[in-house]
Amino acid sequence: MGGAETLIKALAERAAQAGRTVHLLTTCAKNHFTWENEIPAGSHRAGPLTIHCFPVDGGRDLPRFGRAQERISRGPFTAEDEAAWLSESVHSRALLEYLTDNPFDRIVVGPYLFGLTVDVCRQFPSRSYLLPCLHDEAFARVSIFTKLFHDVAGILFNSEPEKELAQRLYAIPDTKGHVVGMGLDPYNVDPRAFTRRHGLTAPYVVYSGRREPLKGTPLLFDYMTAFRARTGRDVKLVLTGSGDVPIPPALTPHVCDVGFVSELEKHEAMAGAIAFCHPSLNESFSIVLLEAWLAQTPALVRESCAVLLDHCRRSNGGFWFGNYPEFEEELSRLLDDAPLRDAMGKAGRDYVVQNYSWPAVESKLFAALEAKTKDA
Repeated sequence: MGGAETLIKALAERAAQAGRTVHLLTTCAKNHFTWENEIPAGSHRAGPLTIHCFPVDGGRDLPRFGRAQERISRGPFTAEDEAAWLSESVHSRALLEYLTDNPFDRIVVGPYLFGLTVDVCRQFPSRSYLLPCLHDEAFARVSIFTKLFHDVAGILFNSEPEKELAQRLYAIPDTKGHVVGMGLDPYNVDPRAFTRRHGLTAPYVVYSGRREPLKGTPLLFDYMTAFRARTGRDVKLVLTGSGDVPIPPALTPHVCDVGFVSELEKHEAMAGAIAFCHPSLNESFSIVLLEAWLAQTPALVRESCAVLLDHCRRSNGGFWFGNYPEFEEELSRLLDDAPLRDAMGKAGRDYVVQNYSWPAVESKLFAALEAKTKDA
């Protein structure tokens, strides 16, 4: 699961544990590029949730979708490009029919940029609460989203910068959107466990998540390569997660790539690091950044990502960089100043505990779902 799926599942579980009757509707697809039906259709119980899997509609013209997506991504694009992109996106008639036959009081749906999300919001606007995971990207400027954001019963944002972006793009009223986010449970792990298990003797920077251009992983690889060459310092890079992004040959011997790991090992990797680096361009919340702070590890984030920058400014738990010289200066400072690392890590953990405990998030979630709107 990606961040949006993790978020929606977590909110659904907490709502069910709080006594709500919650059904989690999803597709039979596992791959968000191909959307092939791989999971059997049907229903089953998973903890407090009833989960329903529905097949994705066939007949998509993938080349047409790809062309439209490329034109929108690069700009400029036309109304015809928008229509092609939406019509060839993922859809599920079976899921919509289920929602028609089972009139739930509230439908929380997201993220925003899939055809199925648009279908649900259009067909059930007075009951739909959009959880957009909105980014400042070309797709957010597709014309259909202005009406969509206005027509739904409410919008559940992950952060204040995400809400401010929606207000700039769509001029939604302040009362339409509610900042909810996601709760995280504090944890304590041995910061030496990961280094012992993998035989690491040099300090390391850790990155967790998908490896792709918008997540900034090619930039991180380039910066770490340059840092080692320019400073002569033996700093390793630990990677958890996956993605097809080539690692520069000069950096390859100094990368510890453990792929998908358990939550425990991921947290141990974070706890043992000099810094957690999150060079992403587009985030609406960033679960992994907050997880790293729970490990009391300071952060290095990309200045151009408003959400990551806002987290670091509010927490005093991280540095932000806009270019390589700033990255080099900040990483060098963290390597050389253990008291600073400890202070920033503690500030990050305090920020997460104070702002993203589950009781606080649940209160905001239920208040948003019960708020009166013009469509309710």
